[in-house]
Amino acid sequence: MDPAPAFGGTVLNESKPRTASPCIAGAMRAASRRLTMLYDEVMAPSGLRVTQFHILSELERRTSKPPTVTELCEILTMERTALGQTLQPLEREGLVEQIRDESDRRRRPVRLTPAGQRAVIRGRKYWAEAHAHFERFFGNKALVELRTTLRDIAESPALLAEFASKSGTK
Repeated sequence: MDPAPAFGGTVLNESKPRTASPCIAGAMRAASRRLTMLYDEVMAPSGLRVTQFHILSELERRTSKPPTVTELCEILTMERTALGQTLQPLEREGLVEQIRDESDRRRRPVRLTPAGQRAVIRGRKYWAEAHAHFERFFGNKALVELRTTLRDIAESPALLAEFASKSGTK
């Protein structure tokens, strides 16, 4: 069987056998890597990776009350070190900055700069293009169901409690 072209010029080799592993975490990580690779390829002309675009977009939605790094970790369900590694180049490029909160000098929110705002605007059309490819491939109904399921996995306190009760962690 010939490789099937995917969006962004990436070729998917459908002749390779898929893993028989029942592990949902492994399947989720593989899907996440693939999707990130495809979105990154489409977004390349913007100069942003999809992970960077996602962070900048989240900060854009929170301009009235910028989050701290800790709050942003919670919002994005990210480890602090991973977020720090992603924020460093954005800070170096002048797209985000950490500021002092005027009402609480101990608080250090992360704020989108004007250059960051321009980067979000520039990246939005490429993100929309990648998103449209995904939606055309799977259909809107499947896309909505997948996004709902993924958000439930990422944000469900009940799921967290279920795993914490079984593992003995809090």
